[in-house]
Amino acid sequence: MARILVLYYSSYGHTAKMAEAVAEGVREAGHEADIRHVPETAPAEVAKAAGFQTMEGHSCIEGPDKLAEYDGIVVGSPTRYGRMASQMASFWDQTGGLWMKGALVGKVGAVFTSTASQHGGQETTCFSIITNLLHMGCTIVGLDYGFDGQNGVDEVKGGTPYGASTIAGGDGSRQPSEVELSGARYLGKRVAETASKLHD
Repeated sequence: MARILVLYYSSYGHTAKMAEAVAEGVREAGHEADIRHVPETAPAEVAKAAGFQTMEGHSCIEGPDKLAEYDGIVVGSPTRYGRMASQMASFWDQTGGLWMKGALVGKVGAVFTSTASQHGGQETTCFSIITNLLHMGCTIVGLDYGFDGQNGVDEVKGGTPYGASTIAGGDGSRQPSEVELSGARYLGKRVAETASKLHD
């Protein structure tokens, strides 16, 4: 049984919902999933003024060294100007010790994100996370076209071969659609299956 970490940051709950769907996919495939979030680094007054939600229901990760305990890591962050949020970037900036030891080499990595608009930086945000995983030596799993929900233009939806994604709307009122959640579940399943094969 593969152990998969779903590690995320979320300001308004959209990325948290996608994290839960990723974990569902892992578990549906018969593997173990832990959901953790990175610490909030925005000053309390800024978070309050912006209406940030707390990431209730999921524990904060104890630190970077915990990453080494898993066979696969699926990382989720909302976009901030086309890249991962500073809270997630700050966490990865603390992983130098893991890099020095090669602690994540050979593990499976994947990503997911949330943007305000269809063209709000989903793919560049995915790549801003993927570069960290590649430098750590991870084998990357994308949202392949075996998930055909990302095809077609019949509805507004996230979806990119680089990772699962959702669109929140400019005011954050849009919640992840069933297609987007299905993509996250599919990604979780693929990560778990790949990690299981690599670590058999």
